[in-house]
Amino acid sequence: MRRSLLAFAAPLVLLGGCATTETAEGPLSIPPAAADSAYGMFLAGNAALTEGRNGEAARFLEMARSQSGEDPAVTERAFTAALMAGEIEKAALLAPDGPTASEPGKRLGRLTKVVAALADGKGKLAKTELGTDGIGFPHRSAAALLAPWVAAAAGDAEGAVVRPSLRGDGGVDYFGQIGQAHLFERAKRYDEAETDFKAVTSGDSPSEIAVLAYGGFLERRGRKPEAVALYDASLKRNPSNLSVKSARARAAAGKSAPAAPSIKEGAAFALLAPAATMISAKQEPTGLAYLRLSLRLDPNRNDAWLMLGDILQSRDDVEGARLAYSKPKPNSAEFPAAQAKLAWSYQSAGDKEGALKLARAAAATGDPDGRLTLSDLLRANETYEEAIQILTTLIAESKSPDWALYYARGQAYERSDRWKEAEVDLVQALKLRPDEAEILNYLGYAWIDRGERLQEALGMVEKAVASNPRSGAIVDSLGWAHYRLGDYKKAVEILEQAVELEAGDPEINNHLGDAYWMVGRKDEAGFQWRRVLTLKPEDDIKADVEKKLAGGLGPTPKLAGQ
Repeated sequence: MRRSLLAFAAPLVLLGGCATTETAEGPLSIPPAAADSAYGMFLAGNAALTEGRNGEAARFLEMARSQSGEDPAVTERAFTAALMAGEIEKAALLAPDGPTASEPGKRLGRLTKVVAALADGKGKLAKTELGTDGIGFPHRSAAALLAPWVAAAAGDAEGAVVRPSLRGDGGVDYFGQIGQAHLFERAKRYDEAETDFKAVTSGDSPSEIAVLAYGGFLERRGRKPEAVALYDASLKRNPSNLSVKSARARAAAGKSAPAAPSIKEGAAFALLAPAATMISAKQEPTGLAYLRLSLRLDPNRNDAWLMLGDILQSRDDVEGARLAYSKPKPNSAEFPAAQAKLAWSYQSAGDKEGALKLARAAAATGDPDGRLTLSDLLRANETYEEAIQILTTLIAESKSPDWALYYARGQAYERSDRWKEAEVDLVQALKLRPDEAEILNYLGYAWIDRGERLQEALGMVEKAVASNPRSGAIVDSLGWAHYRLGDYKKAVEILEQAVELEAGDPEINNHLGDAYWMVGRKDEAGFQWRRVLTLKPEDDIKADVEKKLAGGLGPTPKLAGQ
């Protein structure tokens, strides 16, 4: 059975309707080819896992495991699916072991069993599972950061305050020191805790995590003025940080200090840094596994829910992502960001009304990021006047408005045919951020299109391309600038590069068709225009292309500056 499953594990073409069976988690649609065999269930589970449908995958593979006589290969896949779906207890029971299990599977299985035991309050069992030698690649960092919290759960007071370290792993050193500070505080060794906290908040730009950790410690020690000073220093560097703003307001008002992290909360935090590292290294399945384990230990870890939502969204698990984004509560610092991500999820799915409803709810809290998200969605939906009003208020409220606010309002003005106001904002944005490719491209192209400051504008677009040569949109702007200046041969050369970078963009393909027409390559122009119609263009582009396909490009276009 195992040999046949491994030999033929491949995508299954499923035809016809689906059968339905009831499971503990609810009804599950079963493709007919899968319904009568462990092999079919295995393939259906693999397909679901590949497509990010982790819950379905877990159920298919559990049925395949039962029908296959608990075949080790099927069990290992069932373990993976359960872990990816956040079913940690089930995953721990399925954790691979024995001589036929893969080494990577065994290692992740051990880590899962450690977390499951820790979550159940079985510290000694968690310590036994972890062992004295940790867990091998690629889970060394996660195991090292968990180890002190596991020791604390097992009652090992000395082991709990041993700072973890791995040669060459700065993340373990840094986050291990934050964890050690918390564990020193837990042991009432306050001077040693403060030494660690001071170390991680030293330097010119300490992290938000370190500032909040030390500030919370100071508040708990009754030193609120020092906590306020720490928060103020952080806000001077990043005035819009909501978490630090909230902490500062709490300390200044003399409200109750935040509780020190529990063992489970500390262990959940310990897994976030390895999760982020794996995600940045494009090892998303491992990062997803760590986030699921972290959330089993601390279901209220809002930053983990946001990270999880981002991974699930990238893997096309839209419903899973939306569920993750819905977890942060309205009074939390992460709520506006969560609502923004949730709103964009609906916007991307074409539900503009649902997206705006969510964004308006977040903006109604008064949070600047929530209002900014609403303005972005309004611009995306071409409701420019309301977007301008929101951005104007945000600019007025800020002591030193960010360049992005001026840039966004400048775009809204330009799309509303209010060029003079748009130009003022775009120039101001460029003054604040002179090397920003987006502004150089947008303002430079706008000047070229209007026949103004042509050589300066062309230089700006060329600078934008040099800064971001892999952006098809920016390369397209340079090609179209040459087209508007009448250099059609150069335009063709550059627009072909833009199409290579963004082959599916209807506007870029349309531009290349126009350039082909102007150099006499009319068959290729027609091909590009017909291709545009297959790319779901906006209505105005579609109408333009259909007109050109019917009668050609027409008279020589008016050049910039004429």
